[in-house]
Amino acid sequence: QVHLVESGGGLVQAGGSLRLSCAASGRTFSSSTMGWFRQAPGKEREFVAAIIWNGGRTYYLDSVKGRFTISRDNAKNTVSLQMNNLKPEDAAIYYCVAAPGLLARFEERTSYAYWGQGTQVTVSS
Repeated sequence: QVHLVESGGGLVQAGGSLRLSCAASGRTFSSSTMGWFRQAPGKEREFVAAIIWNGGRTYYLDSVKGRFTISRDNAKNTVSLQMNNLKPEDAAIYYCVAAPGLLARFEERTSYAYWGQGTQVTVSS
């Protein structure tokens, strides 16, 4: 069992930066794939980024590559999403997710058993 709590959301101007953090509890964190999804009003929840258990491999939505960076600290049971050069289309509720082990389909919502409550990111133009 993994419990996830996000923080770091807020309001930022276009071109600005935010850093989201996710604190995880549970003995399986260090062996879990961690990630972030987001959902904007009227849109489906979409994959943003994922990182495997040791941080050795990361995956990103094409539209955030080069702007967002996912990282993890297994000693602190945290995963972060550094978001730079934010655009209005990045505005959404961002969810931290976790799944045991490695995933075949890291971009699919159904791959993740554990979800946080979400944190709001608002980007003004």
